[in-house]
Amino acid sequence: MLDDQLKSQLAAYLERVTQPFEMVASLDDGETSAQMRELLTTIQQLRGDKITLRTDGQDARRPSFTLQRLGTDTSLRFAGLPLGHEFTSLVLALLWTGGHPPKVEQDLIEQVQALEGDYDFEVYMSLTCHSCPDVVQALSLMAILNPRIRTTVIEGSAFQKEVTEREIMAVPMVYLNGQEFAAGHMELAKIIAKLDTGAAKREAARLSAKEAFDVLIVGGGPAGAAAAVYAARKGIRTGVAAERLGGQVNDTLDIDNYISIPHTEGPQFAAALERHVRDYEVDVMNLQRATVLRPAATEGGLIEVEMDNGAVLKSKTVILSTGARWRNMNVPGEDKYRTKGVAYCPHCDGPLYKGKRVAVIGGGNSGVEAAIDLAGLVEHVTVFEFMPQLKADAVLQKKLASLPNVEVILNAQTTEVLGDGSKVTGLAYKDRATGEDRQVELAGIFVQIGLLPNTDWLKGAVELSKFGEIVIDAKGQTSASGVFAAGDCTTVPYKQIVIAAGAGATAALSAFDHLIRTSA
Repeated sequence: MLDDQLKSQLAAYLERVTQPFEMVASLDDGETSAQMRELLTTIQQLRGDKITLRTDGQDARRPSFTLQRLGTDTSLRFAGLPLGHEFTSLVLALLWTGGHPPKVEQDLIEQVQALEGDYDFEVYMSLTCHSCPDVVQALSLMAILNPRIRTTVIEGSAFQKEVTEREIMAVPMVYLNGQEFAAGHMELAKIIAKLDTGAAKREAARLSAKEAFDVLIVGGGPAGAAAAVYAARKGIRTGVAAERLGGQVNDTLDIDNYISIPHTEGPQFAAALERHVRDYEVDVMNLQRATVLRPAATEGGLIEVEMDNGAVLKSKTVILSTGARWRNMNVPGEDKYRTKGVAYCPHCDGPLYKGKRVAVIGGGNSGVEAAIDLAGLVEHVTVFEFMPQLKADAVLQKKLASLPNVEVILNAQTTEVLGDGSKVTGLAYKDRATGEDRQVELAGIFVQIGLLPNTDWLKGAVELSKFGEIVIDAKGQTSASGVFAAGDCTTVPYKQIVIAAGAGATAALSAFDHLIRTSA
């Protein structure tokens, strides 16, 4: 199951195991059970002095296996094979169960250990989902740290009956004690905050007590990461407040032709950005969403940024790098059926629609790429394009035209998402050429119609373009003194990762220049 190179890497990781634990598998006669037996046997053989394997488990979900440190009551179960994007989650679970300390802030560890009550988590994931590992790893760690927390990680395609019965149409999907708890990307701190209602207040007080920064960067994507590195290299007090480091790159599967890197994947690139930032003395404040910007009252005064938890951060200069988000269709039914058939990530959620009919809204590069990927999974894909022709590159259009289970409808204006109250059943649209209203029966709708800048919170604080982008000059300066901006949230004409990174460096150097010129 694992090639020699992967076995060698796994063996090196397992050398870090210090405490004995056992794996208990519940198997049946199926092929997936045979693969699980082979995988677990390999793991056991690589570290037989610390890891034991039993195959007499009696769990109803088969195949599945638990990891349990000897002498503890921890409960972590994997149902289905944790391979693909989840192989890293498995490796980390093995190490943490075996006593290797997690790279997590100590205060978060203490919060998990202090949680009272009984929590039974079930998290559904797919092996192609690049947003799932953070959720899986957070819930796995919680189960290892606190014996009152149970976590079961479920690979959706191996338990399709459950997925159908629970009408799961997007991953990651988390249930707590049998009730829907959360959907979509979440990190450990955010999960804790939902369980520990006093956490946000304590975090706000801790952040507000920080000394003023020389430069505070709001946003942690390529622009924000580059700005942090370039600012920190100048030896000035640098902080980054971001909803998640890496930004939207975390949700991008393939990244091609970032100069010197012909190909990589978004989560890997995002992880590299975070490692680079943390190589320097940067105060990283993750899972923080800014809600208010208050420019300095006087030249050289402090700028304030208020976060949604009530914290107020102060800084001599600020760099805005809040990026952009997926554009919504803004039609009736979209919000109602979000994660119930309306999706935005074909790589994450595509496997849930195997054998079904789906639509892709948007005929640009993102839309056509999504349709090509989905065509290999689903029964049929219909691409809806508002304009009279597709906007994607010619090579993508040629590939799309070669697929037998793809249909393209041009001049199509989406008017409503149709559903039965619990899930999507179809799509209503208007033929712009004839004015005729039509409907198509569908199980899923993947929206790929571009991006919107994350700047709503900045209205009245800095000048915005008619598209909501932050207006900047060649140095990244905004209309507010000491406030700079970079990346997809600005008026820069091309929204590319390499351009955002360069703009972040420019903004950091401009902020440093501003500090020199305004310091007493």
